[in-house]
Amino acid sequence: MTTAISVIVFDVNETLSDMSPMGERFNEVGAPAELAKLWFATLLRDGFALTASGDNGSFAAIGADALRGLLTGVELNRPLDAAVDHVMSGMTGLGVHPDVPDGVSALAAAGFRLITLSNGSAQIAGKLFSEAGIREAFESLLSVEDAPAWKPARASYEYAAAASRADPAGMLLVAVHPWDIHGAARAGLHTAWLNRTGGSYPDHFEAPEFIITALTELPAALAAAH
Repeated sequence: MTTAISVIVFDVNETLSDMSPMGERFNEVGAPAELAKLWFATLLRDGFALTASGDNGSFAAIGADALRGLLTGVELNRPLDAAVDHVMSGMTGLGVHPDVPDGVSALAAAGFRLITLSNGSAQIAGKLFSEAGIREAFESLLSVEDAPAWKPARASYEYAAAASRADPAGMLLVAVHPWDIHGAARAGLHTAWLNRTGGSYPDHFEAPEFIITALTELPAALAAAH
């Protein structure tokens, strides 16, 4: 590595937050739990489409609209708008994955500057980390709401670098999403893929420099690379 890594940038949704309880939110309104994954994929698709066309949409607004479309025609146990509100409010009640507190604490103790860069809300990330007892480990919580574009557009990572007064070459993105890894690599960041599902990494994306299955593995992986 030509530039030492000093700043670790975390994706939030699914990488640090455990979104599996969202399926129960769908069940609670009378919809299949399996719709949760389709909903999140639809949300990302539409956000990426707006980014590709030069716009920057609201994660919450896109999520609610995508949800309204998916739930239309489903036999719900409450009015559509109430169902949308119930499911969307689930995003504010998520917890972190079990490996996150120890992993974050170890990275902070090792002297890395920790920030987040989420396509979602910085406020929700703050609540998530405060409840997990790790908010103080993060220097800043960044959202693409304040950037020119969503990830994986280059401008989003450049925004994080500028906000952190850091060289992209000295930053490492940690994410579960290969598309995020690819975008960060194209923007000049180091990358670590957190493979939580045991899946395979797509060949059509830029390969990650590090592959870990739990965040607690990252400190040793970084130490071994120096």
